[in-house]
Amino acid sequence: MDDRGNMQVAVDAVCFTVMHDELKILLIQRKYEPFQGGYAIPGGFVKKDEELEDAVKRELAEETGVTGVFLKQLGAYGKVDRDPRGRILSVAFAALISPHQRLQATTDAMAAEWFAIDNLPKLAFDHDKIIAEALDFLRFELQTTNIANQVLPEFFTLSQLQGLYESVLGKKLDKRNFRRRIKEMDVLKETDKTHMEGAHRPAKLYTFKDKEYTTLKARIQVFV
Repeated sequence: MDDRGNMQVAVDAVCFTVMHDELKILLIQRKYEPFQGGYAIPGGFVKKDEELEDAVKRELAEETGVTGVFLKQLGAYGKVDRDPRGRILSVAFAALISPHQRLQATTDAMAAEWFAIDNLPKLAFDHDKIIAEALDFLRFELQTTNIANQVLPEFFTLSQLQGLYESVLGKKLDKRNFRRRIKEMDVLKETDKTHMEGAHRPAKLYTFKDKEYTTLKARIQVFV
């Protein structure tokens, strides 16, 4: 007897950003059942002839209007009772994106909004678990890759870079040790540009040497 049953495959996009030194996550308000009116991670079903990466980009664009972002596969979630519609396996992707992305809810989403990571509404399905694991994943990525390049402007100060790390990691870092370690990693290029920060002297602006996503040669150890 064949007991494999019918399983559908879905994708979910866990998108983080930093606004005003606060880590936020992108959620949609569901238009239809199950969990009609509830909040969830953007996502949906994979089409028969569609690659996972194409599916998650399509769903993200359709439900939130967000396009042109780098998404990295986080993992698969397939608990038997995770979805009341039946056996559905979801492959989740994570991203750190610009806060300037224009949000526009369409298709099966009533709204698309940013929520502070420490003040989330009740979530549909097992999305609280997915978000928790995505946050751990993002914190590791921030220390082992140049993913910060996805959210910072092309030119930025070291204070802006440290602020991003502090917002994502959820803790204050020692300024001197952070800057020393960042410079040791040789991932930044100092420019001849400057930026005024308050009443202090102009701060130097930096840019990432590698514009594309890349893994660092060693982990950036952070210091409190």
